[in-house]
Amino acid sequence: MIQALNYMKGLDELPIVIAHHPSRSATGMGVWGQDTPQEFRNWNDTAPNIAIGMEGAPGHQATSINKDGSNDPNGARGSYGNVNAPTMGGFDQMTAKVGGLWDSMLGEGRHWWITATSDSHVNWRDGGGDFWPGEYSKTYVKSVKDYENIMENLRNGHVFVTTGDLISELDVKVQAGGKSPLHAVAKGNSASIGETLTLSGKKKDVTVTIRLKDPKAANANGDKPNVKRVDIIMGEVNGKVEDKTTAENITSKVVERFTEKDWKQDGEYITITYTLKDVDKDSYIRLRGTNTDQLEPVADPRGEDPWTDLWFYSNPIFIKSSK
Repeated sequence: MIQALNYMKGLDELPIVIAHHPSRSATGMGVWGQDTPQEFRNWNDTAPNIAIGMEGAPGHQATSINKDGSNDPNGARGSYGNVNAPTMGGFDQMTAKVGGLWDSMLGEGRHWWITATSDSHVNWRDGGGDFWPGEYSKTYVKSVKDYENIMENLRNGHVFVTTGDLISELDVKVQAGGKSPLHAVAKGNSASIGETLTLSGKKKDVTVTIRLKDPKAANANGDKPNVKRVDIIMGEVNGKVEDKTTAENITSKVVERFTEKDWKQDGEYITITYTLKDVDKDSYIRLRGTNTDQLEPVADPRGEDPWTDLWFYSNPIFIKSSK
């Protein structure tokens, strides 16, 4: 793989490499199989503009749906066949566990992004375990409709992912306290998904503004799921780890949870505003939301209906302190 990445670096047009269903071969929680934390770090160190991340939500999410639409009680979401290492809310454990591998990578300041795919080999209507591309999982990239621009914005992490059309738009802005919003923008003290906010002082309040669309239109299953909760997750950025097998960031935590009583709703749009007080360390925030009552995504049981357990995740916004 390192040889391949070094070759790719010499190409006129740089490709993108994303680790596919990274924990499908794991045998337990944090007991890795073919894909390991040290492998990902070596890839990203070798070619940071090519090896840019991993699949957050794997494909093969229709394994519990029979050809006639009935339930298959033995279906394992994502084809994560080991009962000790299933998906969690339809997402890979490397992404779903707060303070886990993804947070460990972000805690190094790595631009390590997540995506979601269908991995569509054989559709469930034809007896397979797959949805059509976009039927269940979607990766949203903030770009114009141009191949090169899409690639560059994937590379820059301007991405959020969702399952079951739980949301269809997500804008997140972080802004440091200043004389005025215009002043803050002029000083570069504003950032959105995939970007870095630079603080002008040693300790600043940071305002997070979230705007998302919870569509009223039915998804591919005919459902109209509603967002029940949105979480802000935050962790410190403390530089590269000495041990490349590291798969945890003990500073990462859910700093705030929001429900319907905490946000403003205007038709399909939800707006949330929150202030992070006295931010004085290099850090990052990322968002997730769900239609469930689960405070944390739990291990997915065999035969689970994927349409009942929906989540969305944003990629991170980094915050750079002036300390």
